[in-house]
Amino acid sequence: MVKPIIHDTVFLSIPSKPATKEDASVGQDLMDTLLAHRQHCAGMAANMIGVNKNIIVFEENGKPVIMYNPVILQKAGEYETTEGCLSLTGERKTKRYFTITVRYTDVHQKEQVKRYTGFTAQVIQHETDHLKGILI
Repeated sequence: MVKPIIHDTVFLSIPSKPATKEDASVGQDLMDTLLAHRQHCAGMAANMIGVNKNIIVFEENGKPVIMYNPVILQKAGEYETTEGCLSLTGERKTKRYFTITVRYTDVHQKEQVKRYTGFTAQVIQHETDHLKGILI
């Protein structure tokens, strides 16, 4: 179900809690909401739809990917960029890494470890910052 986007920076600044298998419907709602906003949004975190859980979604090669409890294990190739956010107005400068390695649980409740580069890595970093209550 497509959910409204949260703009309250106080709520968005609260670190999220670990997701459980009972949060699968939140992942689906997050994916539905991302797809409804895909023209101007590359990824979302669950707190952006009002749920304080460690869940993100983004598109990889045109296919939505849901990550439960993502943790960035490694990062390399620091650079500065400018980002926008569906929950915030305007754009801000931030530091990101070109290559990251992420451990997460997938939609089948299997632990995965995967390496990402480029724009996809940037989106994952932005969304995992949301989970920590970090706003750009």
